[in-house]
Amino acid sequence: MSDTDNLSKDGTQRVRLDRIDRQILSDLQDDGRMTNVDLAKRAGISAPPCLRRVRALEEAGYIKGYHARLDHALLGYTVTVFAHVGLNSQAEADLVAFETLVKEWPEVRECHMLAGETDFLLRIVAKDWDAYQRFVTEKLTAAPKVAHVKSALAIRSAKTLPGVPIQIDEKK
Repeated sequence: MSDTDNLSKDGTQRVRLDRIDRQILSDLQDDGRMTNVDLAKRAGISAPPCLRRVRALEEAGYIKGYHARLDHALLGYTVTVFAHVGLNSQAEADLVAFETLVKEWPEVRECHMLAGETDFLLRIVAKDWDAYQRFVTEKLTAAPKVAHVKSALAIRSAKTLPGVPIQIDEKK
């Protein structure tokens, strides 16, 4: 990793990423199973310093983990629903309590708190529509402080990319 920048909001040292760091992040984001040798070649460095950089990026928090992207339909999850959830209280304790509860539900794959009319947007997977309806009636609408749920059934996905766009070369 290159030179330090300044302190982040939490007081830890922020690291300024150079072109090689950004290339490593981009390549790992596209293929987390890439070997260190291939990663080093793509970054234009040898394997040992590449591995040191990857470990430093992990320690600095830029790399949060690695996972396999699974085919949900082959595993029997044929329904994806985006649920807009409104609570009847926006007190911080109630928002945190809802987030804590959502973390216990394996059907909920993403939970985002929003500004505006909807308090939370959930991405939920289910084996079929009946399983989703059971989840909504038995868990989601039964949860404390939930005022309303609006469901949007996903028909298909045209694009699902992990992570963020990474600019390899700094703009001049």
